[in-house]
Amino acid sequence: MAPCFAMMFILISLPLQAAPILILGDSLSAGYGMPENEGWVNLIRKKLPQHTIINGSVSGETSAGALRRLPALLDSSAPQLVFIELGGNDGLQGFPTKQLKQNLTQIIKLSQERGALILLSNIMIPPNYGPRYAKQFAQVYQDVAKEQHVTLVPFFLKDIITHPNLMQNDGIHPNAKAQPQIAAFIKPWLLGEL
Repeated sequence: MAPCFAMMFILISLPLQAAPILILGDSLSAGYGMPENEGWVNLIRKKLPQHTIINGSVSGETSAGALRRLPALLDSSAPQLVFIELGGNDGLQGFPTKQLKQNLTQIIKLSQERGALILLSNIMIPPNYGPRYAKQFAQVYQDVAKEQHVTLVPFFLKDIITHPNLMQNDGIHPNAKAQPQIAAFIKPWLLGEL
């Protein structure tokens, strides 16, 4: 085999590593209350071995905290896709929805400036925060997705939170049993955007 053909054969035979996916979230994506390898992000890694998946999620994270950390994450990972799962802690702390909208918008713009595609996860807050705040909170995601022309992913816990056997004792975080279901739900959204 001639040297140039041998080199072409080697290059063709090597698996192509797709550009990275950055998961930017809070405890719902950080695997709160369980070993990291049991969380949905790690399960997605196993389902999408051709992609480098960076979990930039931190338990307790707010949209403002994620916005502060984002430039360094973009520098270190150069993601092709950013999956944004933020706002739950903003809502639980009763932060103004205007602030949440501004932060999510800035996160999207910074990511897009680096050439990344965006998936924005819808987030729901418990009904005990009052219907007015809950409605304003939900509207933020609709408005940001429309204004920034990004895909809005339905809240991945919507069909899980009604099943106590899939939730931790706090009633807020999914348990290890729920993680495969979350991974199966999110995988096609990631692939559909790439």
